[in-house]
Amino acid sequence: SSPPQKLVFNRVNGKRPQVLLQQVSAPEECYTLAHEENVRFVYEAWQQVEQQLDGSRSGESACGPVQYIEKTPNPKLKDFVPIDLEEWWAKQFLAEVQN
Repeated sequence: SSPPQKLVFNRVNGKRPQVLLQQVSAPEECYTLAHEENVRFVYEAWQQVEQQLDGSRSGESACGPVQYIEKTPNPKLKDFVPIDLEEWWAKQFLAEVQN
């Protein structure tokens, strides 16, 4: 009955990003340092992928990430509209503030 293991991602090159404690707006939103490190790792890794994609589009790099584009889109998804998470979170925040 040992406590469950926490999954922590470390950067491949061994560098650990600086951990900054953010002020939490609601008491139920308590993040551990491991959680913040994981979020920061994913964010930074995604930024690198986007930079590499931009570089490959402009012809700077012959190798790197490849963006998947569906050849035959699913007709059931023709009316699909992706959600803007930033806008959704802003609406949730404003609704909470107003209440």
